[in-house]
Parts: sequence; C-alpha cells; structure tokens
Amino acid sequence: MNCTLCNTFLSEKADEEYYICQNCYAYLKRDDLYFNEANEKNHYEQHNNDVNDTGYQNFTAPVTNTILEYCSTDMLGLDYGCGKGPVITHQLKAKGFLIDLYDPYFYPDTSYLHKTYDYIFSCEVFEHFYHPFDEITKLRKLLNPGGLLIIKTHLFNNQTDFKNWYYRKDQTHVFIYTFKTFEYIAEHFGFDIVRLSEKLVVLRKK
Repeated sequence: MNCTLCNTFLSEKADEEYYICQNCYAYLKRDDLYFNEANEKNHYEQHNNDVNDTGYQNFTAPVTNTILEYCSTDMLGLDYGCGKGPVITHQLKAKGFLIDLYDPYFYPDTSYLHKTYDYIFSCEVFEHFYHPFDEITKLRKLLNPGGLLIIKTHLFNNQTDFKNWYYRKDQTHVFIYTFKTFEYIAEHFGFDIVRLSEKLVVLRKK
C-alpha cells in the first residue's frame, strides 16, 4: 500500500491496522479495512447532529469563530462534508453569511465544482478521506487566491499510545494527520499556515 497523500510506499506499522508514512508522517488505515459506501453512510446516519443542540454548537465553535474572525458576509464559503446537520452553516447564515453545502451522502449537489470560494471549511471530515491527495488538490483549486481552508480534525501528537487513542478507534477514520503532515501539505500544495493546533488548522492559498 502506498500513502494516499504523498504516494510513498508504506512499510512501518503503527499497529495491526495502521501504517505510518515516513515521508508525510500521517497514520493510514489499511485500505482493505475501508468501509463500502453503504456501511459508511449508515455509520454517518447514526451521528446525532442537531443544529440546535448547544453541545454540538460548542463542539464546532472553533470553526465558526474562525470564520467570524477572518471572513465577512460578502464572501462566499463552502461547507465541505457538512453531514446531515450542517450546524456551522446554520449559525452563520443566520448572521448573513453566504455558504454552499456539499456532502456526498446528505447534500450531493456538485454545482460547487463550477464555482470558486473565498473560504472552505471542513469539520471532522479530513480524517475520512480515502484519497486525501485528490481531495486537497480539488479544494485548493476551488479557492480564490488568498482563500482560507479551515479544517477541524484531531492531530496525533503522541497524546497517548496510538492504538488506544479514541480517534483511532473510529472505524471511518482512515487518514490521521500529525503536525508534520500539515507542514508537508502546506509546502507541497501551495499553502501558508495561518494556524496549526491540535484540533484546528487554517491554511491560506498562496
């Protein structure tokens, strides 16, 4: 198996299910363990994503607050992988923001491909990418120059033994990033790093 981000042959194992890429330092699930579309959709349908739930709003608040900090209502945004309860978009539209929705299962309108955006945000989405190279390439192309890519995911930073880490135990988390992975992405995909923290990454298209 080769790394789905940088195409490096994977030989070092983190455990029986995950490899560690020695080039971009991501942790990758063995591709024979990927869910098929039906099982993946069923898994996501179990998520309780109520846009009016204050707990869910608090969980997604780092993304919402970042958009409020860096973006304005005259900009066009894309909620990429919004799921069945697009809480961030729901809150921002109430403040006058213009945002398109896309999710392959719940909002499958692909008209977003024919637009460009001032900012794109993905909340708990990047770790599900089977083909992160293709996804990041596509998202960068959709961004206007200077546009922001705002990502909420949990980076592995040796918080605990990887095998026992809660984020690794989600069967749909197939690609787990480290700080070095996002440094690689910034360098090789043409981004400047605006913010790089354990649970929130903000990149600006050069």
